[in-house]
Amino acid sequence: MNLVRKLIAVLGLVTGLLLVVLPSAALASSKGSTPDPAATLGVSLPMYTPPTATMRPPGFTSDADQAVAAAEGNREMQALHARQHPMTFEPYAWIGVSWLVDFSYHGKLVAQVVVSRAGHVTGVWTGPLAVALYARGDFATLFGSLWVLAPFTLLFLVPFLDLRRPWRILHLDALVLLSFLVSYLLFDHAKLVAAVWMVYPPLLYLLGRMLWIGGLRRRRRSDQRRPSSPWLSPRLSVRVLLIGLIGLVVARIALSLVSFPVADVGYASVIGAARIAAKQPLYFAGAAHGDTYGPIAYLAYLPFEWLFPWHGKWDYLPSAHAASIVFDLVTVLGLVLLGRRLRAGREGWRLGLALGWAWSACPFTLLALIMHTNDGLIAMLSVLSLLAFASPAARGALLGLAAAAKFAPAALLGLYASHRDRGIKGTIACVVSFAAVVVTSIGMYLPSGGLAQFYNQTIGFQLTRSDVFSAWALHPSLDPLKLAVEIGAVLLAGMVAFFPRRRSMAQVCALAAAITIALQLPAIHWFYYYIVWFMPFVLVALLAGGDEDAAVAEEPVAEVAAPPTTTARAPEPVHAGV
Repeated sequence: MNLVRKLIAVLGLVTGLLLVVLPSAALASSKGSTPDPAATLGVSLPMYTPPTATMRPPGFTSDADQAVAAAEGNREMQALHARQHPMTFEPYAWIGVSWLVDFSYHGKLVAQVVVSRAGHVTGVWTGPLAVALYARGDFATLFGSLWVLAPFTLLFLVPFLDLRRPWRILHLDALVLLSFLVSYLLFDHAKLVAAVWMVYPPLLYLLGRMLWIGGLRRRRRSDQRRPSSPWLSPRLSVRVLLIGLIGLVVARIALSLVSFPVADVGYASVIGAARIAAKQPLYFAGAAHGDTYGPIAYLAYLPFEWLFPWHGKWDYLPSAHAASIVFDLVTVLGLVLLGRRLRAGREGWRLGLALGWAWSACPFTLLALIMHTNDGLIAMLSVLSLLAFASPAARGALLGLAAAAKFAPAALLGLYASHRDRGIKGTIACVVSFAAVVVTSIGMYLPSGGLAQFYNQTIGFQLTRSDVFSAWALHPSLDPLKLAVEIGAVLLAGMVAFFPRRRSMAQVCALAAAITIALQLPAIHWFYYYIVWFMPFVLVALLAGGDEDAAVAEEPVAEVAAPPTTTARAPEPVHAGV
């Protein structure tokens, strides 16, 4: 309990520092600010079409006509124009940055030319990169720097590494998790097509690995009765793990605070919270589609919006900084406590601290944090649902909150409500609490157009959106394969409600990760933030289960484990639903 108090004290200190640092940063960023066109643009990029072609936006020395003339005079554009004629154009002013001139052929965007404020062409983007402004390189400057990426990557390996057993499969698991960096580095250097294809090998490996841990492998009775080997390698002391975890958490918070950018999804949640605070409709017709999430994705930001109100500008946005940091801290603390629950004594603390370490050192959880996305909310609710797994009603309610935020977690309902854990009464309690949370949250903010409008602006938009970051978006001819993958994901989500018959918490996490990954595989739009959604499940499945975890749904671990060799208390039974 002393360790718990120390962790809570550290988190309390960090939270106090946030309350001091963030308001001052917000004040500094808002000094001398004046209203500008961006205040009316919401979550979309601060771009607009000038009312006249000869008007020069503030800070520009060229007008729209001059920007278009410069774009059309570019040699690459002249060659493209010779092949695709006639083309239409549309100039946009990116406030304080540059002109963006779009060229379309038969209604399809084929090129975008970047023109400086002085009227000089600085870049021509064609093909998928004409559409994907975010994929033109240098996506997150701070994250991509070697002094940030290298140490976090190496530290991520620590909980998995065992030099005495170099061929341990956990080493491969850790390398596969890090292999998403291959895709990201290609993406960060504007190699979009290669980056997209390099996402699928690690996703498919993790899908197979999670299914294997989750129940595909057949266990022999002799395997269940043999003592499990040490799960953590190397066997670092609890003190070392605690100090290392605190250092990682402090480093993450510092990087988050000094990182200015806020992803569009972070802006969307803050703006939605501001609309709720102002008693405005949460769902409305807007070109930016910032209202594409469930109400919880906005309600969760309401306390932070009250503390640090949004002023209608693309600025430091302290409310998004504070929200992402708090979500991250709760996730780390939840993983530590979850490890303590899964193992007895100091081994439980070692497992929990290793889980927190792996999360904190993971490069992609860091990316989501320093870009201040709302994806950390899903990870936090997932971890809390695991902590509350002993209560079907509680885990159903927490899953309902996640589903009412970003919808996809609803696919885990079959797994969470399985009658294998607490019988039919447990299933009913889980489903009822899940439905109560989802129906209540959506009902409170249902738009005037009813469920049809809500669906069209949320799930309907996400299912039909146009994008380039997926194999399906780059190659529409793969639609039959995409349909098959979708059917497989649906079947998997339903099957886990009944199989396997016996499962531990590590297996539950493995199956939850498998379902989440299966849903992401056929997505039209995928991005590295989505790794955060399944990362807590994967870490628990690997570090608490891996190849050594025994089935325990009907047979307590205490009955099959080897007798303790010390005077410490024996390992406690670990049941998925107890």
